[in-house]
Amino acid sequence: MGRSDNSRNRVFKYKNNILSTEAADPSLVKDPSLIIYNAMRGIGHNVIVSNGSQTDMIYDKLMLGSGFLASLAHETYEPDAPNYTPRISGYLDKNFKNISLSVIKRNHTGNTDHCFYRYSNTPPGTGYCVTTYMGDGDPLPSFQGEPILLPLKGDVDEIANTYWEGLNEDNRISLMVREGNYVKIINKY
Repeated sequence: MGRSDNSRNRVFKYKNNILSTEAADPSLVKDPSLIIYNAMRGIGHNVIVSNGSQTDMIYDKLMLGSGFLASLAHETYEPDAPNYTPRISGYLDKNFKNISLSVIKRNHTGNTDHCFYRYSNTPPGTGYCVTTYMGDGDPLPSFQGEPILLPLKGDVDEIANTYWEGLNEDNRISLMVREGNYVKIINKY
């Protein structure tokens, strides 16, 4: 998803077990610091996902023996006033069949709230979703509440197409669905 011209100028690329964002048109990039990053990395049989540079930071800290929650303890929201985009992250631990999600956002006092969620033994055909924003506004309202339970029906291509079609057409930029080693990417550009 992307709302600014800079955020909309992106595509997903997948190589060597890493999903990264790249500029669709490099000549249009205004500030790459918040739009070019690794969005997903494999770590053994486990998977890290995020909406920013924290993907690599989580990976590095997990490789040093830290846990998912501890790796995010000092993170804050993005410095993109007035929206202060929340940093959202996820970790799929296939060994223990756990899903961990994090939303790190600015609160009404200007401080940082760290919201963590952990789900064990998630049934096949279901997933959980957090988003950066909840609708439109000025500034954009941050995600509120519990992660959203999502049905995952069909094969990877069907799941990708279902959720791609469900996204706001103006703001959808890239989507990736992965099952095992099979990856389906849909890019707007």
